[in-house]
Amino acid sequence: MTYLERVAQEIGTIGLYDLVLQDVHKIAKKTRVTKDEILEIIKKEPQILEDYKQINIEYNLSNIHLRDIEIDSLKQECKKEAKEINSNLAHLREIEKYTLDFEQSSTLVIIFSIEFFVLFSVQYFIVLLDLKEWQILIYSIFATSIAIAWWYAKKEQKKYEVNSKIFYEKYEKTLELIEQLEKRGCIKKSDLIIEECEEHV
Repeated sequence: MTYLERVAQEIGTIGLYDLVLQDVHKIAKKTRVTKDEILEIIKKEPQILEDYKQINIEYNLSNIHLRDIEIDSLKQECKKEAKEINSNLAHLREIEKYTLDFEQSSTLVIIFSIEFFVLFSVQYFIVLLDLKEWQILIYSIFATSIAIAWWYAKKEQKKYEVNSKIFYEKYEKTLELIEQLEKRGCIKKSDLIIEECEEHV
């Protein structure tokens, strides 16, 4: 569902992917590469595509380069599967963020940021406000916040694992449905491809 021609074009022309382009330059051993050369490198080096996808997810851009199927223009016998595909695509876009490693997710960054703020506040209360007689209580509150953060992180990590599994299962099922509809002459997959991202324009 990720259109590699678009990936190659975006890596070569859009500043958001400069770090990925630098990796492409290292692999190609030159500083100027064509779209076709980038495409060849993507096919040979899967990590380039993974890095591209990760950047998209971090910036809330979808790696699903397919638009929904126009239901009204289909034959009646194709509509049920087409509706299921559209529903699946919507769900996939919604849970796509969970395909990131939890350790690299913004959720973990937020948890650590809050804990850093709490630690800073603890030091502020004890040292600057001269609340040394309350330091046991203040440190207890800090320790409790660490325990809560740890519990919340574990809960979110589990959510990532569950949704990631759902994503990949539904992804494969949706691809199969699209292939079936194409074989039956209901749709052309090429008509569904989104060749460029409007957010980049």
